[in-house]
Amino acid sequence: MGADELVREADRATAARDFASAASLLEQAAALSPHDPSLWVRIAAVRRAAGKPEAALDAVHKALAISPRDFTALLMRASLLERLGMTQAGEAWGQALAQKPDGEIPQQLQSILAEAQQKYAAWQTQREAELKLRMASSEQGATPEEAKRIERFRSNSIRRTRPYHSEPTNFHFPELTEREFHPRRLFPWIEELESATSGIAAELRKVMAAERAELVPYVQFEDHAPMDQWRLLNRNPDWTAIHLIQHGKGIEANARHCPDTMALLDKLPQPAITGASPNAMFSLLAPNTAIPPHVGISNSRLVCHLPLIVPNGCWFRVGAETRYWKPGEAFVFDDTMEHEAANPSDELRVVFIFDVWHPDLSPIERDAVAALISASSAGDQGL
Repeated sequence: MGADELVREADRATAARDFASAASLLEQAAALSPHDPSLWVRIAAVRRAAGKPEAALDAVHKALAISPRDFTALLMRASLLERLGMTQAGEAWGQALAQKPDGEIPQQLQSILAEAQQKYAAWQTQREAELKLRMASSEQGATPEEAKRIERFRSNSIRRTRPYHSEPTNFHFPELTEREFHPRRLFPWIEELESATSGIAAELRKVMAAERAELVPYVQFEDHAPMDQWRLLNRNPDWTAIHLIQHGKGIEANARHCPDTMALLDKLPQPAITGASPNAMFSLLAPNTAIPPHVGISNSRLVCHLPLIVPNGCWFRVGAETRYWKPGEAFVFDDTMEHEAANPSDELRVVFIFDVWHPDLSPIERDAVAALISASSAGDQGL
């Protein structure tokens, strides 16, 4: 009798609730098809139905030995561990969810998938509380920056968050500190910038009212360019910019309305790279518009946001950290780490954006970066 016929006989035995015969037939089929993990998953299901969870778990482990990332087998393993009251169950739910395939999940798996999500979330909450208790004495006296890093370490360990890294599209300078949002202490000019918020906002209103001001789509690439991350927003009027400085050149039609803002920019450590930077602009995001996850071009510079007009609910994510823009509260981030944004409101959102050198770069390194990028054909893209 071949493996397929044995499986059919096993199905008939299962329908008759003769689980012992069904298991025996499936084991014979597995011996004939030793590289088929689905047979061991079937055996596990039959053994579980027969009230033998330990034997079912052994069968699941045999399936996973053949195919370690099998989603169905991982779900069954977590379920059996839960049934057996084993401490590994919580993490096992997470291991299963990590292998969830893209696309629609079969109907027969949807209920257990929902259970997996619920059980794993509960385990994460419990585990986080346990770790906080164990780490409490170590965290005493931690500075705010240390406490933030420790909290993220704990969050990463339970897979509530994950590490993100700098992944520039074009220029990667080695050994620069990777941070999603960089601490304010590294930028002694940030308080002066924030104190100028009302003046910058007033000049924004002037330039927006000017007849000859230039407002252009934020993203502008040739259709044939290999920039899939921008495909939906390329030349899209939902995300526009009023450039004051673009690829190192002042945009006079706009900049002449913003003398105080331009004077402030002169004080900041912006990269001077022929054909590439500095860059400074008012970024306008239309109501009910999302900017998809993407990364920037070079980790040698960071990006500063000074929110000016921010309706409720507008948010910005870099890596695993999401912030809500607040008018007058600036932050500096690494745009070569995955980031995205959204304006879910019915009003316009405006943020003043400019670039600055990464503080880890020495003057010699800055010169080297400028020489290389200015010599590159990609240097004319300032994203």
